[in-house]
Amino acid sequence: MLSDDERREVLKVVREAASPNKVLIAGTGIESASETLRLTEYAADLGYDAALVRTPHFYKKMMQPANLLAFYRTVADRSPLPVLIYNVPSFTGYDMPAEVVIELAGHPNIIGIKESGGDVEKIRRMAEATRHVKRTATVTETFDAVTPRMLKVSTGNNGQGGELVQVAGLGGSKPSSAAVSVVSGIKTRQKEVGFQIMAGLAQKLEPSLQAGAVGGVLGFGVVAPTACYEIYAAWKEGDAELARLKQERIAGAAQLVGGEMGIPGLKYGMDLNGYYGGSGRLPLLPLTADLKAEVERLLADVRN
Repeated sequence: MLSDDERREVLKVVREAASPNKVLIAGTGIESASETLRLTEYAADLGYDAALVRTPHFYKKMMQPANLLAFYRTVADRSPLPVLIYNVPSFTGYDMPAEVVIELAGHPNIIGIKESGGDVEKIRRMAEATRHVKRTATVTETFDAVTPRMLKVSTGNNGQGGELVQVAGLGGSKPSSAAVSVVSGIKTRQKEVGFQIMAGLAQKLEPSLQAGAVGGVLGFGVVAPTACYEIYAAWKEGDAELARLKQERIAGAAQLVGGEMGIPGLKYGMDLNGYYGGSGRLPLLPLTADLKAEVERLLADVRN
C-alpha cells in the first residue's frame, strides 16, 4: 500500500533510527526480478544487512517451480545483499513448495527463509533437508552478529579501516570457533551456521523452533515484542516447558488479532500497548467498537 517513494523513505528512516548493533533486514520483494533488484540495491546503499524477498504471486498459475527457481537465483546472483526468501501464503495466496526452498538453499547468496505458512511439518522437512548446508559467519565473542554496517559504525571516519566479507560470500577453510580476532575494534570469531529458517507466525513460534526454526520474524511482535521474545528466550535456554507456557499465553491473541483481524487489529493493538499504530489505508477499515473491545480483552494479559 506504499508508493515507490514511500517504500524507500521507510527504509531510510529505519536505517537512520536503528541501533548500530541491530541486524537490518529490508523487505525488497516486488513482482519482477528487475524491480526487486532495484530496491535491494537501494537498501544496500543505505547499509542494510540482508534482503527479504517475498514470492511473486500475482500470476499464480504461472508460478511453477521453474519460475520460482529462476526468479530467486537471478535475484541472488545479482543482489549485493544476502537474500532471505519470504513465503506468506495468507497474503499472497501462493504457498512456495518445500522442495523449491530446499533446492534454493544451496545457493551461496540465499541464506534462509521467513516461513509464514504456519505448517510446522513443512518447517521440519526443510530443516532436515537443508542440514547439510553450512556456512561461516563472523560474530562477536558472545556470538552476536557482526555485519559490514556495524563495522562501519564502529570505525567512524566513514568506515575507513573496517572490512568484513558478507556472510553469504564466506568460504574456504574453517577457522577455529575459539579463535578471536579484532576487526575495526570489535573482537570477533567465526561461527558455522546453516540455512536459517525463521517462523512468521507468533502463534506457532514455539513448535516451529522445536521443528528446526532458528528464530522468528513476527507481525504480532509489533504489538507485544516482550511476550514474543520470552518464548524464544526460554527455548534458547533449553526450558521447553516454559517456552510452551509462554506460547500458550499469546496463542489466542496472536491468532485473532494478527491472523484474523489483520493490519487493523495489529494497528489497534499497537495503540493499546503504548506504541503508534494509527489508521490503515483503504480498502482496509478500522475496527468496530466490538472488535476493539475484543482486542482489549485478548491483550489484557500481554501488555508491555
